[in-house]
Formats: sequence, structure tokens, C-alpha cells
Amino acid sequence: MTAPPTARLRRSSAGDGALRVLLLHGLGGTASVWNRMAPLMDERLELWDAELPWQGMAVSGSGPLADPGRVLAELADPSYDAVVAHSFAAGLLMEEYASGRLAQRPTVLLSPFHRAAPEEFDWASITYYLNDFHRVFEEALEVGDTGRYADRHRRWLARQLRDRVGPYGWMRFFECYLRSPFVDLSAVRAPVLVVSGELDTAARPGEGRTLASGLPLARFELLDRCGHFPMQEHPARVAGLLSDFLLTASGGGRAPHHTSDTTSLEMS
Repeated sequence: MTAPPTARLRRSSAGDGALRVLLLHGLGGTASVWNRMAPLMDERLELWDAELPWQGMAVSGSGPLADPGRVLAELADPSYDAVVAHSFAAGLLMEEYASGRLAQRPTVLLSPFHRAAPEEFDWASITYYLNDFHRVFEEALEVGDTGRYADRHRRWLARQLRDRVGPYGWMRFFECYLRSPFVDLSAVRAPVLVVSGELDTAARPGEGRTLASGLPLARFELLDRCGHFPMQEHPARVAGLLSDFLLTASGGGRAPHHTSDTTSLEMS
């Protein structure tokens, strides 16, 4: 039986009244995905992270992970003031908020997968995400510390990561993606910042904009020259954006970050 993940303190805050922020990585990733961004975030933010079980969900003696959403519901207890979720974790988080299994709080969704209607899924969608799934990992390896490796080596590593996730991991991802049109976004009353990269070929930026438009209290940010891993590709820019939003949405920060691509901003 795999032990449930435990959140760990990544960085303490300066001064009193810290805002406790939980960082959740995506499928096949690890907490190291935050390494470039985390040191640049506002010092008033106390940062926590976890190594989540979907860093590798290939079949094992304990079987596949049956309910990834429950992992978040158990991990993200009410003691955290805000949550930042990337990719696969972003979709799971919206499901948990909408279902009422998880207390809502100011939230940032980075590179989320979302479609507004079931008709938007077709056989071509399955083919693309199944046969080209390794390309997401190739992109991650290009912008991380492995960017110095030769292309051939990165392509090999990408396939190793894909195989580590395995068919069961891919199924958990695609099942969540397929459920996205049925999530009751109107039930998500937390302030949410949705961030997408204009060059993201995995979670297309239009999907982030669509998700934000369906949330009652959401703002959308499109990052130019950015792919699926904004926290690694533009760490300073994203750290400032997230810090401003989280401090403002929680009532403890600076003036709101202004953007020319805002979908909806109904927060007081």
C-alpha cells in the first residue's frame, strides 16, 4: 500500500502573518518543477510542496492509483491559505472544489486542460494525446536543467518518463480531461487566476481562456513566448504574477497585477 503524500515546508516566510501556499505539480513531474520560480516569490508567502503519486503511476504491486482527486482532498487541508496547481493537478483541483470535497481558497491554475463540451473530444483528440504524449515530457526537458543535454538524449529521457507514467497514469489523465465539460464551474466561488502559455501544444491556451470564462471569480493571463511550463520558462515573470494575485486575493498584498488579457475579474 503506497503511503499518502505529505506536504513539506519548502520556504518559510519573512515576518508575521504568512500566507501558506501549497504547490502541486503535474503528471509525471516532481516538486523540482518549482525550483526556478519559488525563490523569486514574495517573501510574505510561506511555500509548501509535495511529491505527488502521479509522478509515476505505472502498474505496481499495489495497483493503479484509483482516485487521484482524493489525494488532493486529503493533502490540501484548510490550513493552507492558497493553492497553485499545474496541468493535471489543476483539473483535479477544480473537480474537488466543485464537488465540495475540498475547501476552496485563492487558487492559481497553470496550463490547465479543459474543454467546454463533450463534442469537442473526437478520435483525433485521443490519437494526439496518446501517440504524442511523450512530447509533453520533451518540452519539460528542454526548459529544465536537462536543457543542456543533447536532443537525442532528451528524446530518450522523454520516453522513459512516459513509460514511468504508464498506461494507467495516462488513463487517469485522460479520464480527468474527458470529465472537464461536466465539472460544475459555477460551484467554484474561490478567486482563481488561470495562466496559459501561447506556445503550449499540450494544454492549448484557448482551453485556459475557456476555463476562466466559466469560473465566477476568475482572471485569465496569456503569457507570450511560453509553453506548458511557465514556472520554468519565465520564473521571475510568473513569480511576480502569482505573488501579486495571491496576496491581493487573500487580502494581504500589493495592488492587483494588471493585464490586457483579462477574462473576468469580479473579486472585490
